[in-house]
Amino acid sequence: MSHSESSHHEYMSKRQLKRGTAGWFLLAGLGVSYVISGDFAGWNFGLAQAGWGGFVMAAGLMALMYFTLVLSLAEMSAAIPTAGGGYSFARQAMGSTGGYLTGLAVLIEYALAPAAIVIFIGSAVEALIGVNGPIIYALFYLVFVGIHLMGVGEALKIMMVISGLAVFAILATGFALITHFDASNLFDIPVTDAFGATEFMPMGWYGVWAALPFAMWLFLAIEGVPLAAEESKEPAKDVPKGIIAAMLFLIVTAVLVVLLLAGAAGAKIISESGVPLVDALNSVEYSGLATLVNVLALVGLIASFFSIIYGYSRLVFALSRAGYLPKSLSITNEKKVPSRALIIPGVLGFIASLSGEGDLMLAMAVVGATISYALMSLSHILLRIKQPELERPYKTPGGIFTSGIALILSLLALTGVYAFDPRAFNYTMILFAIGAAYYFIYSQKQLVAKSAKEEFEMLSHVKEDLGGYSEVA
Repeated sequence: MSHSESSHHEYMSKRQLKRGTAGWFLLAGLGVSYVISGDFAGWNFGLAQAGWGGFVMAAGLMALMYFTLVLSLAEMSAAIPTAGGGYSFARQAMGSTGGYLTGLAVLIEYALAPAAIVIFIGSAVEALIGVNGPIIYALFYLVFVGIHLMGVGEALKIMMVISGLAVFAILATGFALITHFDASNLFDIPVTDAFGATEFMPMGWYGVWAALPFAMWLFLAIEGVPLAAEESKEPAKDVPKGIIAAMLFLIVTAVLVVLLLAGAAGAKIISESGVPLVDALNSVEYSGLATLVNVLALVGLIASFFSIIYGYSRLVFALSRAGYLPKSLSITNEKKVPSRALIIPGVLGFIASLSGEGDLMLAMAVVGATISYALMSLSHILLRIKQPELERPYKTPGGIFTSGIALILSLLALTGVYAFDPRAFNYTMILFAIGAAYYFIYSQKQLVAKSAKEEFEMLSHVKEDLGGYSEVA
């Protein structure tokens, strides 16, 4: 082994995750956990933008966007199973600059989303015990970053239990409301004079457009499943199976909450509710179950908070290991946990949470997400065209037609954020510009490997020496 190879081997050996921890079922649970808080609140404000029918149209478009994106990610994650997820796919397809900009967009999403969610957690805790503010935010960051520091296997199992409780709340609510469903309740929002307005979509076509960001909350962050690729048992099989299973399950829960809550309580009541499941149950006099669901709504928020912390740590780990971010962030401890990649973004997220503007940060996270979706979809198209010989254990049904749909709809969703909240759009673009400047001025000169393929080969050699799986590059 040459001196250069030896130094690369030593560098990578200090930056290894624990392999073989998660099978497809745990990965599916991770996917549900990322998203599940969106079923409890947030999406329903889209009813106020578009009415029930208009929101259903927006939700249908976003479900199609996410489903086609998930099918595209399933192929790329099987072919390129690394902790970087979408960033790694984009780097393989578009080189270092495209990879970094994709990773930056995902990082904005994954850094801001926990800060937003912890503010919502604070509000839920205040409703239950009357305490809120920075002390609550700090406590939740400390506890759940601490659990991740215990090890990935322990964290994923705890995550599954928390997600299971949240899913129980949604299914129990649906079961209780189904006998109280009345289709006339879906259309109790008055028709406006907007272009294209009807009883079905009372705010017209503009309302459908402005409701797109809220419809995304039903599925936002599921794209993070491939970030667990290096910790899965058989990444080529487990990651595609896990992410597709999670998406199918989330479509079912989305249909349940969108149809049954408005159908039981009325679209107008649900459109104004901070706790839509609870208010729907109270409207049909299931106060006992409503109290339980109120507690489990907090569990749903915790599930997404907990899992997105996992997601940002693996993304920061991968970007750092490649040299895009400071390299010390990717050093793993004796439990193969990237402790600095967990702690430092957590501190920054806590500082962001002190603003108290959860809605703004969530809207900014959506902007980062839609930019990353467009770049990941484009990566799938470019990889199919430029690298047809790449070994693909799973192939996306429909090929580039499928990822083309995801690309078009992600760009449409990006404009929808601007229609709803131009401030969030502009602030995110400023963050994106600062992050891009950091790369062009400094970090592009610090990269560990010249290309994605070279980095994957370095990883593969270390994994083989340590008895792990080989990566396909």
